[in-house]
Amino acid sequence: MNTSRQSVYYYLTCGSLIALIVLLILWETMLAPLRPGGSWMVLKVIPILIPLRGILKKQIYTMQWSSMLILLYFTEGVVRVYSDKAWLSSVLAGLEVALTILFFFSSIFYLKPHKKAAKAARAIAQDQLKAE
Repeated sequence: MNTSRQSVYYYLTCGSLIALIVLLILWETMLAPLRPGGSWMVLKVIPILIPLRGILKKQIYTMQWSSMLILLYFTEGVVRVYSDKAWLSSVLAGLEVALTILFFFSSIFYLKPHKKAAKAARAIAQDQLKAE
């Protein structure tokens, strides 16, 4: 396992998640809220806050399920890129899409060696059971 490459993937995962959280908060409170003065849409940041602690602690299981959760934000971003009429809102939605793609792939690449190691350990355990 190339630890420097793994570190890059880890930092990209953390950075993109934190950037997405900041983007969502700023978007719905100040930059381009649905209603002037901010909107309740800022609450959409709550689900993505849940895995933050586990990801910062490098918890494998948290990274696995959060890579699926992030696809909801990807979907929202794609829909808003094409449906929002305001230019700034469309740009922010495009940024949301980019951050979710970065998070998804960096977390997948970070997890890849861990998945290989787990698969190898399972194969060894099965071989030992067969030998007994």
